[in-house]
Amino acid sequence: MPTRTPLTRERVLRAAIDLADQQGLAALSMRNLAKTVGVEAMSLYNHVANKEDLYDGIIDLVVAEIYVPRASGDWRAELRRRATSAHEVLLSHRWATGLLGSRINVGHAMLRYIDATLGCLITAGFTYEQADRAWNALDSHIYGFTVQAVNFPLATSEYASAAEQFLPLIPAATHPYMHALAARVITGTHSGEADFTFGLELLLEGLAGLLPR
Repeated sequence: MPTRTPLTRERVLRAAIDLADQQGLAALSMRNLAKTVGVEAMSLYNHVANKEDLYDGIIDLVVAEIYVPRASGDWRAELRRRATSAHEVLLSHRWATGLLGSRINVGHAMLRYIDATLGCLITAGFTYEQADRAWNALDSHIYGFTVQAVNFPLATSEYASAAEQFLPLIPAATHPYMHALAARVITGTHSGEADFTFGLELLLEGLAGLLPR
């Protein structure tokens, strides 16, 4: 008779992440999760206290996948790597950004991630107040850009055809700048694709201006 893999908190949380990745956060019920790991729903409560504890656990595991910046490195390079890593991780878990931004997260990975980010900024010469605002500004860019990327209804390959369809709604006589931009997308002069790095570099450049010369 095959030996059943013991149920642990780690296994429950990993299964919950897989379920959310495949079917979305709305599908992550205790009943569905129990079915996934092959137990009765009540057995899950030996490893997660409730749905809120489950959410806290899975978001902390997602945060653990994000690069943690080093205080000893170049602060811009470290924060650039952190932001890019966070964006990529959140795109791979499309449900996670909304959950991350709507909870008070105090898991081990999250606390380490935040403390390291503050340490990187403060070691670079920012005050605690500046570091706090800088960290929040960077995360607002990451979360906002990721939410838009996840929810935007068009693929990049569809931009040109969509611009062509919308062009009659924005004639040059009444909407000259939108018309000109759409024309560039149609001809391929401009891709129309949003650029995560563009906004990130603006933020980093602006933050650098706060440091003493």
